[in-house]
Amino acid sequence: MSSYHIPVMVGESVAGLNISPEGIYVDLTFGGGGHSRAILSKLKGGRLIAFDQDAESLKNRLDDKRFLLLQQNFRFLKYNLKYLGIGEVDGILADLGVSSHHFDEGGRGFTYRADAVLDMRMNREQELTAADILNSYTPAELERLFREYAEIKHPERLVSLLVRARETAPFRTAGDLLAALRPMTKGGPANRFLSRLFQALRIEVNGEMESLKEMLMQVPQVLRKGGRLVVISYHSLEDRLVKQFIRTGSFGPAEETGPVEREQPPLRAVNRKVITPAAEETGKNPRARSAKLRIAEKI
Repeated sequence: MSSYHIPVMVGESVAGLNISPEGIYVDLTFGGGGHSRAILSKLKGGRLIAFDQDAESLKNRLDDKRFLLLQQNFRFLKYNLKYLGIGEVDGILADLGVSSHHFDEGGRGFTYRADAVLDMRMNREQELTAADILNSYTPAELERLFREYAEIKHPERLVSLLVRARETAPFRTAGDLLAALRPMTKGGPANRFLSRLFQALRIEVNGEMESLKEMLMQVPQVLRKGGRLVVISYHSLEDRLVKQFIRTGSFGPAEETGPVEREQPPLRAVNRKVITPAAEETGKNPRARSAKLRIAEKI
């Protein structure tokens, strides 16, 4: 398990679920199974349903009659529970982001540290890849992508370099992309810039923000009263969506209250202040440093 992915804030997240031994729980991001194992350790006659759209995660399946792993995107949460005959669940856990395995293995293009094909698909049955985006998106579409998902305020120079490079030869590997970006990265540290750029491509390839919104909207429909939602996010885009949904039950601008009193949000925040990993955990697992945990309860 640890060679595939080191689970983050296991104790805090499982405690946040407030597990009932007889309850039904959902792990929306199975990965290496670390959080699922911890949940199962708290169950007696309960049940755990796990989701992961990446076929590679299936090899980590747990041999436990209380456990079921579905190779599905978590945006299909409600549909799959209904298919299984489950109306409500007692808790839902989502550890967002990418498994350590995908960065360390390197062959699927998730990191700039390996000269792999620019793929980045979590579900390898879909068609769109990171290379497709770089080679086919219009300049305006690329600017929107890097402004929204890499949070680059003025992406015009970046996009100009990409368009100029693809006119010579299409992008295929991470090395091709790094070569095109050399005028912006030479002469100083570029890790943060490249990390955000690769993050933006990954988010776009996998429709991560749309999937997160769809999943969150389904949570109040499948979570029983008093049930818990626990979400671990790794960048501000995800965390803002989670925080806003817990607070308002929607994704519109927070200031849009209007003249009529708004309906009561379906969830209430359990932790008013975001939970972050302890220094001991980040010392052992530096990738946990950006993690933020939020807990909400169905009203």
